[in-house]
Amino acid sequence: MIRRMLETDAPAATLLIRLMVGAVFLSEGIQKFLFPAERGTGRFEKIGLPETDLLGPFVGATESVCGALVLLGLGTRLASTPLVVIMLVALWTTKLPILLGEGFWEFAHDSRTDLSMLLGSLFLIRVGAGPISADARLGPAASGRR
Repeated sequence: MIRRMLETDAPAATLLIRLMVGAVFLSEGIQKFLFPAERGTGRFEKIGLPETDLLGPFVGATESVCGALVLLGLGTRLASTPLVVIMLVALWTTKLPILLGEGFWEFAHDSRTDLSMLLGSLFLIRVGAGPISADARLGPAASGRR
């Protein structure tokens, strides 16, 4: 199972998707600690999520750690999985009301980053980190196994 998680035959250009996804999540995770009222606990309270005192730091830490792992290409498939969950919850709690209340075009505009991060994370789960990554160095090809 670990072998499959590290295995990748993705092109080198996958690095560009990793840089985008990893940088956005790392930045957003850090901001949940720097600006908790606007982007962390306070934001979660405003949209009606439960246990915001726990949820804010938990989501911030998850985004920071997983974002950094994606940037490094270390455990990319595993690190991308919680990011998919975070984006699904974000779309459900913040963007679905926009779709239902303000219509498709407002939803399309407001959800562009969320959808990009969701699709980028799903892409990384599917193809892996690519050859320019820690996963490629640690994976089956690096040790001569295939």
